Parts: sequence; structure tokens; C-alpha cells
Amino acid sequence: MSTTTNAFAGLKDLQIGAAAPSPEAEPQKREPKRDAQGRSYATGRRKNAIARVWVKPGKGEIIVNGKKAPAYFARPVLRMLITQPFLVADRYNQFDVYCTVSGGGLSGQAGAVRHGISRALTLYEPELRSILKAAGFLTRDPRMVERKKYGKPKARRSFQFSKR
Repeated sequence: MSTTTNAFAGLKDLQIGAAAPSPEAEPQKREPKRDAQGRSYATGRRKNAIARVWVKPGKGEIIVNGKKAPAYFARPVLRMLITQPFLVADRYNQFDVYCTVSGGGLSGQAGAVRHGISRALTLYEPELRSILKAAGFLTRDPRMVERKKYGKPKARRSFQFSKR
């Protein structure tokens, strides 16, 4: 009777792909980023509009280009748009917002302010990131006007074709 040796007998204790858990493996907590006045700053963009936004604790006042939000964004839809991050994060009337916005139209500017407020809130309170990301407020809307091409009257429109 012959004894056969198993070539893999010594490997039965080895678990492939399992590594000892390291203390660095657990996710690191993000630190809040605030300046000397206790504000968080972020830049928001949409279409051609760029908004520079500062967020600090307060009573819910929003100032856009030196004017209060209802005076700057006259349409109720635009005012609703810029307050969405606070409503989703359950922080309505808890932060004052000061922002300067330039470029684009009013709709693009409101979208840029919303993006900037969302990013500034995540810097002020990092635990709000997952809530705002799930709502889609941290994603920059990449749609922009397509540039005009030479030999065409607009970006894609061609001149009328004449058969004769």
C-alpha cells in the first residue's frame, strides 16, 4: 500500500484574499473646514454661472450679490431651488448664506447657488454629505451651450440646401 502525499496539504490553512484588518482600514471621519469667522466657503457652478458661497450659523438669511434672495430671485421656483439643500438636510433657517454669483441667466445662477450651498454645507457639517449626495445636489450639472462651428450659422444648423 503506497501513501500518496497531497501537494496542497500545507495550503489548507491559508485563506486567499483575507488580510489582517488594519486600524487604517476603517473610513476616516472628515474634518469640518471653517475659516476664522466660522464660515465655510464653496464654489457652485451651473451652465455658465459661477457662485461663490459662504455659509455660517445664523437665522436663515440669504444674501445674493448684496440683495436679499427674494429681491434677487423674484420667481418663487428659483427661491425654492436655493433653499432645497437646507430642507433636505433639515437645517432650514439655521444658516446664513452670503454669495456672489456671475454669468449665465437667473435659472443658471440659482442652480449655481444651490450647488455652492450644498458643497459649503458638506464642508461645514461633513455628516450631511451622504444626504445631499443622495438628493443629487453635489453633482455639477454639466450641460452648457454648444459652441458655434465655422461654416455653419449656429452650432449644428446648416445653410439651406439648394438642389438647383
